[in-house]
Amino acid sequence: MWYVMQVISGQESRTVLKLERIISGERLGSCFIPMRRLKKKYKGAWHEVTEKLFPGYVFLTTNEPQLLYEDLKMVPALTKMLGKCEEYFTPLSKGDTELLHRLKKWTDKAGGNDGSQKKRTKEETLDTGAGIMVGISKVKIDEGRQLRILSGPLKDMEGEIKKVNLHKRIAVVEMEFMGSLRAVHLGIELVEE
Repeated sequence: MWYVMQVISGQESRTVLKLERIISGERLGSCFIPMRRLKKKYKGAWHEVTEKLFPGYVFLTTNEPQLLYEDLKMVPALTKMLGKCEEYFTPLSKGDTELLHRLKKWTDKAGGNDGSQKKRTKEETLDTGAGIMVGISKVKIDEGRQLRILSGPLKDMEGEIKKVNLHKRIAVVEMEFMGSLRAVHLGIELVEE
């Protein structure tokens, strides 16, 4: 099962390393930070950069949530687990994990590990969600100034796109995730045919 932990923004990678070092691998299946690829223009040229998809959050997998929750309470500097229920935290909803898997199918095509995560076998990566890297969608502007998505994670999300900023090469997608609507910025690349 997948779980989400809120941490201090900017401390996500440090938290992942700390958890992997402190908590036994039997209780902590994996610990990861979903990332996204974007294009940014600086020094007169476009460069591909990676950023956190959900800043301030670290994702965990475990088959022993009660035991993991007890271990996590002993780790200093953790903010809070999301979805706290009774004595321990609750897993991501089926819809949330489906959304991550839907975005992840483009991870495998784009390849992607942000470098802060330990190397895993292909089976571990597919089973745990580790190494989620949301790639850049290729888009084209048709004659009527209509945006057409050619490939990438936005391909199946046309109805969820709320805003497109061609100047910054970003599409703002509104999606329900972790119990609320979130505006997520995903990278686009303008293709000339």
